[in-house]
Amino acid sequence: MFETLRRALSFAEAPFVGQVAEDGAWSLDVDAALQLMRKAIAGAQPLLLLGTAFSFVHLLDYLADRGRRFELPAGSCAMETGGYKGRSRALPKAALHALISERLGIQPDRIICEYGMSELSSQAYDCVINSSHTALGIPNFTQPAARAFRFPPWARVRIISPETGAEAGAGETGLIRVFDLANAYSVLAVQTDDLGIRRGNGFELAGRAALAEPRGCSLMAV
Repeated sequence: MFETLRRALSFAEAPFVGQVAEDGAWSLDVDAALQLMRKAIAGAQPLLLLGTAFSFVHLLDYLADRGRRFELPAGSCAMETGGYKGRSRALPKAALHALISERLGIQPDRIICEYGMSELSSQAYDCVINSSHTALGIPNFTQPAARAFRFPPWARVRIISPETGAEAGAGETGLIRVFDLANAYSVLAVQTDDLGIRRGNGFELAGRAALAEPRGCSLMAV
């Protein structure tokens, strides 16, 4: 997914700044991330930062503890994904995005959210409800409050009430169930323990169900 974005946006390179922690999980290599940002600023080259929400928190807390800020070149973007999974303090999306703007100098309308998992072949991106996407499949942006996740046309989401097993109504919270026609030679649908709220023709991510096991490819390196 990241390589597809790199090619579509014509970025020349895509350095990986993760490392394996003592518990076998991925963690952020802060020094490598800082070096990458300094290089982008020195060369006046826009930077596309792709990472999990908890990795952004680790980076932002590191900068805040040292009273440091970056002003990344105009056109820089950030894409956060993956949730927190108990690996950092959890922040509301608006608070996380405000810190990204404050500490990294990336404008709010240049911050993208992604929702996906290893069990699916398609990903959802946050976009303006009832809006179209650009030719690259990247959402158009307006007010953050009007944004919700949407999958491409070949995938569908149902928000399922855990009490009744029926589909939840507009504005109601339930478990996210994804039907993905791109899952060739695999399961057609995935029932998650993620909570979602139906928002028009999209959905808002509302965290994990109580007592659900933390899961995700961003947790374990092996």
